[in-house]
This record gives sequence, structure tokens and C-alpha cells, in this order.
Amino acid sequence: MIPRILDLARRIGLTARRCPACGAVTHAPAKTDGNTLCADCARAMAPRTGGYCPGCGHMSGRKDDPPSLCPECRRTPPPWARLHFHGKYADPLRTLILGYKFGGGFGHARLLADMAERAFNGTGNAVPDVIVPVPLHSRRLMWRGFNQATEMSRLLSRKLGRPMLQNGLVRTRNTVPQTRLGHRERQANIKDAFTADPGQVRGKTVLLVDDVYTTGATLRECARTLNRAGAAAVEVLVLARAQQEPC
Repeated sequence: MIPRILDLARRIGLTARRCPACGAVTHAPAKTDGNTLCADCARAMAPRTGGYCPGCGHMSGRKDDPPSLCPECRRTPPPWARLHFHGKYADPLRTLILGYKFGGGFGHARLLADMAERAFNGTGNAVPDVIVPVPLHSRRLMWRGFNQATEMSRLLSRKLGRPMLQNGLVRTRNTVPQTRLGHRERQANIKDAFTADPGQVRGKTVLLVDDVYTTGATLRECARTLNRAGAAAVEVLVLARAQQEPC
């Protein structure tokens, strides 16, 4: 009976390997894990290698143009040395990230960490001393059950061979979710919401990790906090960069 059930399941595709982004059958080799993207999603989520600002990630021009600082970052440099990101915050990458954060798609963690690692290594960047995730407040963490930035950082720590400082940066205020606020409100909402441990970050090059860069208000406040604690340099790594303008 069981062999017949298994055979039926195979015939109707229930046991087929499926793309974690769109659900299409991938026909991946048996040795691969369940994170193998289908060909269409792999093309759609190819890393952004050009046509963006390495300061804030603003995307303009052609994707094969070399990265160059935008006028705003030349006038007012961000509080980090460089921003690394995999791609634009749009489907199918957006669906993959939201499914991981809010849809119970915990199996996507390794795939997303692989994308983040490629985005970081694709710039030929020196390996940082430490990796620091953007923290959640304890109340938010209790409600959500996990911090996606921490889980990404944990996997990146293994890949890059550098320690993750889970408490190197701590959120001390339970702020209103940034998604509910405008740009200026976000800056005021997040101000002085973090503390950093000088004993862990002083003199270190820090890779600050989060999933999405929207306005950058949270990341800027985190980077400033790390700088005040004596970090030698801060770089930022995110999976996706939100963009209003077409690119």
C-alpha cells in the first residue's frame, strides 16, 4: 500500500523539488537541497552588480554600469563605508523575504544567507572582524519568535569565518514599527533607540546585517551607535534595497 501511495505522490508532483520562490518544479538533482531556484526565479533574482550607489544603494542607469556614488552621498556621506545588497526589493525576492519573516518560511534561511554572502563577496570586500545583526526589541522578538537579521548573521558567521556579536548592538526602546511612518517620522522614531557595547566593537571592522533597506533610517542609527562605541569602520549588508523610482 505504501509503495503505491508514494508512486501516486510522485506522479502528481507532490514529492517533486519545487522552487522556494514561486513553487514551480525545479527538476533539481537529488543531491541539492530544497533551496534550488527555478531558472526563471534565478534570472529574476540575479545579483545587482552595477548601476547603483555603493553608499546608499540608489539604483539608476544600466545594470552593467560601474557602481558610483550618487550626488546625495557625495554631499552627505552615510555613517558607513559601503552598502552591499543583493537586489531590488521586488518580486520574487520580496515574496521570498516576506515569506521567511512572516509566513513561516524558515527553510529559506540558507538560501537568503547564500544570496547575502554573494552580495558581500561580489564586491571583493575584505572580511570584517565581527558581524552584528540589527536587533529587535525584546517585546517584538517575543511576538515574532525570531529575528531574521540574527538568523542571517548566524549563517554568515559560519560562511565568512567571523564571530557574530548577538549583543554587540541592543535595541533599548520598543519603537513604533517603521513601516507605519513616513521618512522624517522614521528618523525621529528610531533616534537613540540602540546602544552598542564598546568592549565588543571598539577598534573592530563591523558588518551590520539586516534584510531590507527602505529609507535607511534604522541602519543609519545603528551605524552611528556603533561608530560612537568606537568601531573602526562599519559596512552594511542587506538582502534587498527598496526603490521608488523605476530602474
